[in-house]
Order: sequence, then C-alpha cells, then structure tokens
Amino acid sequence: MTQVDFHFNAPDKMAYVCRLLRKASGQRKRVGVWADQEAGHVLNLSLWNLNASDFVSHCWANDPLNMLEQSSVILSSQWADLVAIPYLDVHLNLNELSPPNFEQVARLIEVVGPEERDRSSARIRWKQYSQLGFQINRFDLASANPN
Repeated sequence: MTQVDFHFNAPDKMAYVCRLLRKASGQRKRVGVWADQEAGHVLNLSLWNLNASDFVSHCWANDPLNMLEQSSVILSSQWADLVAIPYLDVHLNLNELSPPNFEQVARLIEVVGPEERDRSSARIRWKQYSQLGFQINRFDLASANPN
C-alpha cells in the first residue's frame, strides 16, 4: 500500500522541496516529481542554483535514457511518464490535484506551503487519500525543531 506523507507549513515551499530532494539524494533515493510546467521550471532552476556541494542530479522525464539512469530526481508534468520509470523510490506531488492511479507507487509526498490555496487543495487531497483507506503521515513544519 502506498505510504502518503504530508509536509505542512513549508514557509518557502521550493526551498523546502530542494532540501527534501537533497536529503533523498544523499540517501540514494530516486524521486519522481510531478509538477505543472511552471512549478517544474522553478524547481529545475532552484536545483541548479544550489551550492555546488549541495548539487542534486536531476533531469526531465523526456531526457535521454542515460540521463534518466544517472539522475536522482526526475521532473515531469505528466504523471504517466513518471510511473513508467521503474526505478523510482519516491514520488513527490507539487500539483493541486491528486495524481491518477497513485496506488501503484510505494511512497507519495505532498509539500504544502502557507498560502490558503495550497492549504485548501491539500485538504481535498488528504480527504481523497483518507477515503481510499491510505494511512497518512503528517509532518507539521511549523512545530518541527529547526535543527
């Protein structure tokens, strides 16, 4: 069954996503990121702008196979493209909607910023996952220890 994790109250959502992806990469986890074109572009630029020592290898799902095999993060605006990649450990949803057929992935992470629109769409996704019987883990970043 899919493990669903919500990370709430990310004050700077893209900065937090970059840290999360850097941590996953350091643990040798491969992550598929589902984002619309705009969010994917912003995340791509954010990852390129990390310090050299924090570099996270990443590419787009439609890049050549050798790049896909060597990247720890795969970006796509098409969910079907991500789930077709067999060697991803985690999937990260940056969209306002739940991914279709997400039951086929082992772990799904949702990052929620402080904006009301983001929070509102997250509540809808939470309800959908809950109604489908998935156990949801909640991480409130506002109450988390900063260290």
